[in-house]
Parts: sequence; C-alpha cells; structure tokens
Amino acid sequence: MPGSGTTLSPADQSRIIEMAWEDRTPFEAITALYGLPESQVIALMRASLKPRAFRNWRQRVSGRPTKHGSLRDPSISRGYCKTQYKVRSK
Repeated sequence: MPGSGTTLSPADQSRIIEMAWEDRTPFEAITALYGLPESQVIALMRASLKPRAFRNWRQRVSGRPTKHGSLRDPSISRGYCKTQYKVRSK
C-alpha cells in the first residue's frame, strides 16, 4: 500500500475495502482490526478503485455518522446491521 510501510495480504486488502464500503462499519473498527487509520484507508481506496468509484465512495462516507465513531450515536455498539450477514443454506 502506498506510503503505509505495512504489507497487507490481498485478502486483507479486499476485506478492508469491503469494510470501507459498508455503511455501518466505522473507520475505528478498521483501525482496531488492521492498524490502518482513516487516512491510510482512504489511500488504499484511492489506489484500489477506479477514479469514479473512489469519488462515489468519498462522497458516500464523508460526514456519514455511522462511519465516524465521534459522530455516531453512543447507543449503537455494533458495526453492522443485524440482517447484513444472513446464514446461507446449501
């Protein structure tokens, strides 16, 4: 990843990108799991996404209360919607 000094596996990069796109996953959760602050997540997204997708993502997350712990309602303690991860039957 550009400028981070940390080498992430492709699987970790993919998961970070997925978490960054999720509306209810705060940047603080990514920092806690992977040690990447918001600025490095933004750099990873810029390097990994096409320019238009990156602009759409930045517009989507800028100022979104659920993406920033300091803006989040303190009564919300989970990082995802209860129905987000459904058990798939085979």
